[in-house]
Amino acid sequence: MPVTINGTTGVTTPGATVGAITGILKATSGVVSQAVAGTDYLTSTSGGAITLETAQTASGTAVDFTGIPSWAKRITVMLNGVSTNGTADVRVQLGSGSIDPSGYIGSYTSQGTGNVVAGVILSSGFVVGGGSLAVVFYGGIIITNISGNTWVAFGNTGRSDLGATFTVGGSKTLSGTLDSLRVTSANTFDAGTINISYE
Repeated sequence: MPVTINGTTGVTTPGATVGAITGILKATSGVVSQAVAGTDYLTSTSGGAITLETAQTASGTAVDFTGIPSWAKRITVMLNGVSTNGTADVRVQLGSGSIDPSGYIGSYTSQGTGNVVAGVILSSGFVVGGGSLAVVFYGGIIITNISGNTWVAFGNTGRSDLGATFTVGGSKTLSGTLDSLRVTSANTFDAGTINISYE
């Protein structure tokens, strides 16, 4: 059967018109008989796309991202030129209703030229930087839902002042569905931008 593309509303076939499709077509058992938004093709609200939030300037002692949708199963936290005015760690914390500052398990380490920190056990967040003055970090961490309200994390950040990196891996179980995330420090952020994406 011939197919005509009219360039405005989608695809026109003799006797029927299919409107513009704004997602990625998917199929159940290999067959799609009728395209239905969120059912037969993926949209941003059905978890089929990567959503990038608006980058925030790193300032104060915490940068928060709220309104993370319940369908999000993978969150990427990105840090670009982030630093603080002190030596306290920079941590990523998760929330369900409110940010939960405890109960994180796993560890992190920092190593490189002139900078070696033995592995440290996590407790109050996923550590992604910090430890000394005038340190600027680049990189990120990926946080993935493994089951229920339990999330696992792994990531790396690198310092621009010397050849050293932070590596972290851990887990956190929330009391409910994740809806918020915080990047925080006991010191004040004085440079850089922070953003997240979720899918």
